[in-house]
Amino acid sequence: MSKDIVKKDSGSSADDIIILDDVSMVFNIANEQLASLKEYFIKLVRRELYFKEFVALQNISLKVKRGDVIGIVGINGSGKSTLLKIIAGVLEPSKGTCITKGIIAPLIELGAGFDFELTARENIYLNGSLLGYNKEFIDKHFDEIVEFSEIGEFLNLPMKNYSSGMVARIAFSIATVIVPDVLIVDETLAVGDMFFQEKCEARIRKLIEDDDTTVLFVSHDVNQVERICQEALWIDHGVERMYGPAQEVCEAYRSSHGA
Repeated sequence: MSKDIVKKDSGSSADDIIILDDVSMVFNIANEQLASLKEYFIKLVRRELYFKEFVALQNISLKVKRGDVIGIVGINGSGKSTLLKIIAGVLEPSKGTCITKGIIAPLIELGAGFDFELTARENIYLNGSLLGYNKEFIDKHFDEIVEFSEIGEFLNLPMKNYSSGMVARIAFSIATVIVPDVLIVDETLAVGDMFFQEKCEARIRKLIEDDDTTVLFVSHDVNQVERICQEALWIDHGVERMYGPAQEVCEAYRSSHGA
C-alpha cells in the first residue's frame, strides 16, 4: 500500500468518548546507572546528573467514538502501552491533551494492582477497590468473578504461586464484571490459554454488541486484532504510521515485517 490511510474528523462530537489532541510523551533517562539514592542526590546537588530525552510518543491525535473497537499494533517499544497509560490516566502527556469520558476498565500491566503475597480471594477485593468498586459491589459479584476466571480451587492460595495465565484470568474477570464505557486491553490475553482467550473474546464482543462499550485492544497477534477490531492504529517508534480499517492496517503491518 503506497499511502497511509488517515480517517479523522476535523471537529469533535458528542459521541467522542476519547479525544487525543497532538499528544507527545517524553521521558528523561539518566545517562548513567546509579547504585543508590545517596549517590543520586550527591550528583544532583553537584549538578553532575545528566539526562537524555526519550520520545515515547510524538504528536498523536485520535478521536474514538462510543462503541468503536480500535486495535493498536506496533513492535515492542513503539509506544503502544504508553499511549494506553495516558488514556487510562496513569500518565500525564508531556504535550497535548487527552480527554476521556465515562468509566474506564484498564488491563494494562499484568499483575498491576495485585499483592502477590495475598491470596486470590484477598486480591479480588484489593484490585476491585483500586478500580473503584466498593466492598458491597465485590461481595455481590464475587462468585461471578471466580466462576469466569475458573480459579475456584486455588482461591485461597497466595498469588505468588499463580502462573501468569491465572493472574490474567483474575485481572480480566475483575475488570469486566461491570459494564465499562471504555475497556483497555494490553496484551493481557496473550498469556492465557487458547480456550480462555476465546472466552474473553466472547465477553468483549458481548460488551460491544449489548452495551456499546468502546474497546482499545493491543496485541502482537494481528489475526486477533482483525477478528475483534473495526479499525486499527499502527504506531512505529512513537509516531503514527497508519490508521484505518483493521484489515488494511494489519495487512500493511504484516507486509512491513515481511510476514
